[in-house]
Amino acid sequence: MTSRRRFIAIVPLLGAAALARAEAPLVDPKDPQAVALGYTPDAAKADKAKYPKYAAGQSCGNCALYQGKAGDASGPCPLYAGKAVLAKGWCSAWVKRP
Repeated sequence: MTSRRRFIAIVPLLGAAALARAEAPLVDPKDPQAVALGYTPDAAKADKAKYPKYAAGQSCGNCALYQGKAGDASGPCPLYAGKAVLAKGWCSAWVKRP
């Protein structure tokens, strides 16, 4: 049988596990950081005139900074602390994954 003390010790661990599984909110393209980096949720709609570095095939999902797993629709990016980017998105900080 679980004692009250044991229960009180376990509750914070369960809360931390639930938070770890919670998905981060998506970056708003109107967020100042996103605007500064030219983030767009759809790489195909990147402003090629404003960002000549963009090339077809580049997306957050194949960027070295993207921390999501292959096949995920979105994942964390260190440029947008606590937020996720869409795998099909793009920004001017894109770097080829090694």
